[in-house]
Amino acid sequence: MMEKPGLKPTDELVRRAIIGDGTAFTELWDTHIGSLRAYLKGAMKYLDDFYIDDICSRSFEKAFRQISSFDPSKSQFSTWLRTIAHNTALDTIDAETRARSRLVSLDKENDHSGAIIDVLGDEAATPLEQIVEEEDAEKLEAYIEGLPDLYRTIARMRLLDGLQYKEIAEELGMELNTVRTRIRRAKAMIEDLKAGED
Repeated sequence: MMEKPGLKPTDELVRRAIIGDGTAFTELWDTHIGSLRAYLKGAMKYLDDFYIDDICSRSFEKAFRQISSFDPSKSQFSTWLRTIAHNTALDTIDAETRARSRLVSLDKENDHSGAIIDVLGDEAATPLEQIVEEEDAEKLEAYIEGLPDLYRTIARMRLLDGLQYKEIAEELGMELNTVRTRIRRAKAMIEDLKAGED
């Protein structure tokens, strides 16, 4: 059976993603990440690259979860994705503003409250990582297997193999910020999966 004439590559990837093809969603990421970053950098000039990467990861995660609601007859995938990213950026900025308002500087002369990312401690173990040793490794691996392709390899390298962020970035040929944001989103998704079982 011949493919429908005029079917755009993105439309085919969306069709495959809707029926659960994780590789199609990874291809959608590869196809659209550059233009989405450019859009956010233009629309949100005051956000640095870390936040841009974080918003992109969050936006694709939301798109992955909501892909079945996408209607190609109403808009292009890129337009739909930009709308998700715009709303995600506003939510992120709002949450960041609230977080900053709660920070109290103990040293007024060296107030770094505006640079929250600098004090997050990328290498610090999260509660999730602290319980990895106590968790059933097979169960953790099952959670990781349930992640979208975009996050699965990185989550395995960090949570199962114990690699540091820089090691993962070098091995995968990625920017360190991209590794950080993907690991953060992977952890959040695993926490969601765990919470859903409780």
